[in-house]
Amino acid sequence: MLQVRAVAERVIGNVETVIVGKHDEVELAFIALVCQGHVLIEDVPGVGKTMLAKAFARSVGCTFRRLQFTPDLLPSDVTGVSIYNQKNGEFEFRPGPIVAQVVLADEINRATPKTQSALLECMEERQVTVDGVTYALPRPFIVLATQNPIEYEGTFPLPEAQLDRFLLRINLGYPKKRDEITLLERQQVQHPIEKLGEVINADDLTEVQQAIRQTVYVDELIRDYIVSLVGQTRSHPDVYLGASPRGSLALFRASQARAALLGRDYVLPDDVKALAVATLGHRLIVNPGARIKHTETATILQEILESVPVPGSRALYAKR
Repeated sequence: MLQVRAVAERVIGNVETVIVGKHDEVELAFIALVCQGHVLIEDVPGVGKTMLAKAFARSVGCTFRRLQFTPDLLPSDVTGVSIYNQKNGEFEFRPGPIVAQVVLADEINRATPKTQSALLECMEERQVTVDGVTYALPRPFIVLATQNPIEYEGTFPLPEAQLDRFLLRINLGYPKKRDEITLLERQQVQHPIEKLGEVINADDLTEVQQAIRQTVYVDELIRDYIVSLVGQTRSHPDVYLGASPRGSLALFRASQARAALLGRDYVLPDDVKALAVATLGHRLIVNPGARIKHTETATILQEILESVPVPGSRALYAKR
């Protein structure tokens, strides 16, 4: 796991030359990257959501495409179209912006539900179907989507099916005063993103993704803990709809990645607790009564974390 940690330090350090004072959020984005998961970056304008996505794409040497979502965007503008070639008398597929390794879906909630649904197959099955023909998307493939949580004019809420396909939701927030001063200094002459280069390539990223899945051990007690936490979201009195089994798998994978990021080849309960809000918060639907009281999913998850017993350790004996 030392190799994974070294790769993480290189990528995170490179991204932090652009994103200042958001170490935890950058780590979360890296965890999603090595889990082959998608990220929803939700916050007010101007805090660096788009820059975070571009910085990661440049750092890992992957192909990058940007989709600016607007109300008049069509599904074919996302997936691509088949065009008739008069020379050979056949239809040719012209891929859309979604056919890339890192895709920035900027202001995703500005597109209509019909256009948003074009992403469902791409995000889950990593393929795109146009005119009955299915095309595989390049690997690795990750969607980094941004949305403004306070501007509702001209926006369409993301459906639950699409929210469930995001591995993590990240909130950047405003920088601290010292960090904002540093930001001004770094961008006085030129934006750091212009000089940002890659520190690993796509093959290195694929190796890290495989290493985490194959070598990070998750004990049966930890698996039971994860399922118990997710199960509590389905029976909590303030929750109308709890997390799905995809939420359990997301917490499982993210915990593996966090353990590897910290140089361990085994998962601890602390890994699960640290990622519970980021992986499950956007999957919960709060019931109307709790919504009136302004109850947030983070508060509900914190209550669940305090109520579910944390598993202890047990000795593993070698077979004789």
